[in-house]
Amino acid sequence: MVLEVVYAAASQIIPSGYTVHLCVAAVALVIIYAFAQGRSTTRERDLHARVVVVTGAFTPLGLTLLTALASRGAHVIAISDYPLDHAYPSLIIPLLRSTTNNENIFAEHADLSDPSSIRGFCTRFLTGQDQRLDAIVFGHEYHTIGSLLRRARPADRLAEKRETASLATFLMMTLLLPALLVEPAERDIRIVNIVNPFYAASIPAFTAQLAAAAGSPAQAAALVDEGSRALRTAVLTHHLQRVLDSLPNRGPSTGPEQDAGKNKAAPAAKTGQEPNRLEMHPSNIIAVSVCPGISRKDTIVPLLGAERDAAEGWSLLGLMFYVVFFPILFLFTKSPSSALQSVLHVLFLPTPLKRAFAHIDATINPAPTPESTDEKPAPKPTVVYEEVLKPGALYRECAVAQLNIPPLPSPPEDTKSDEKARADGKGKGKERASMPDATFPDDGEFGGEAVGRAVWEWYEEHLKAWDMHSKTDEGQTKREEAQEAKGE
Repeated sequence: MVLEVVYAAASQIIPSGYTVHLCVAAVALVIIYAFAQGRSTTRERDLHARVVVVTGAFTPLGLTLLTALASRGAHVIAISDYPLDHAYPSLIIPLLRSTTNNENIFAEHADLSDPSSIRGFCTRFLTGQDQRLDAIVFGHEYHTIGSLLRRARPADRLAEKRETASLATFLMMTLLLPALLVEPAERDIRIVNIVNPFYAASIPAFTAQLAAAAGSPAQAAALVDEGSRALRTAVLTHHLQRVLDSLPNRGPSTGPEQDAGKNKAAPAAKTGQEPNRLEMHPSNIIAVSVCPGISRKDTIVPLLGAERDAAEGWSLLGLMFYVVFFPILFLFTKSPSSALQSVLHVLFLPTPLKRAFAHIDATINPAPTPESTDEKPAPKPTVVYEEVLKPGALYRECAVAQLNIPPLPSPPEDTKSDEKARADGKGKGKERASMPDATFPDDGEFGGEAVGRAVWEWYEEHLKAWDMHSKTDEGQTKREEAQEAKGE
């Protein structure tokens, strides 16, 4: 009866001559939607007893990530910009505990726009009883800052907000790094930076802007500024992996040449070639960046200014545009669960060190093989190639994304002569200039070691300025409070 009613209604609405066309259009829309949602990870991992720190936990992507981690048994520490008595952490955290049957979900307050608040959280974590840390997921930089339909005033307000978000990542990462370095060598630890999808827009002019970054960067289009922030984070992540791989490692070698490592170093010294430390001494700490793609909630809504609780205010025109074109946006942009797939992929993939331990264990304790007979020969061992997490890489759509970042431009001749004169005056310029090349091997990726070092120095310089500015603001606030107290 129901099918007859549906068929009768469809016959009245849809002309009989267009049935095939509508079926083909429906199939095409389903295919386009499936393609736009991107690849889904085929990996899975048991996260019980794994401690994961997540920033940006109360964004749409962050909430989806919290649910995915908690449902797999992870011990999750959600960093909240809001006070702990705010509605977000006080209501969402108990709800997640009940829906995922996981009581190990906690919220910690750390204002990522305040360096003293970040240092306070890191101090509490490092001085606590349980200092285990298996992964840090920096998700606060994925959410788009700025709107195409509404500009913040003054003009440099958005640039300062983007810079603050990047510096918060660098500060928390460097403060928690000592706790990661003392973890057992057999434990795989991951640092994941989630970046926005506009990094490709800033590649052509990235190194030129980096070389001329002595002053404030010039204001560009919102997408280019967002892309510069994402690309800078990706380069920082790759250079961090260079630093980690150059540190003394306590783990085993990744190949069967473990015992012959010292013998191989001698010929390299004779030929003047330095051993590749990235291959000989991999770190158990893996730093990767991942781009989830274009998400409706974290990318499109902020770009249109349709966020009602945005700090810069919201745009009525952007909200109307989002509502009118929502069917198209729904078809071509990702949901938070689809955008999360690449993040889960880098969290679930085995690391090279884990594969090395498995290879060593299989060599020491080989599996018994059936004996061969005249009638039935012994089966040949099968070689299974398994994808492992590539250290320092940028992942997108559950695969490694290749970036061709141009190298740093050569300085003018007069600048070179001035630098050489200063180096000769100090007497150690040559030795100091050669140290980074000897310490960090140049793999040629992400613009090379020189670009990574320049980005790292950019973070250090701007972090000092951020600290000074924050201390000045704190001192001014205290003086105002003291004056108000005297007036009372």
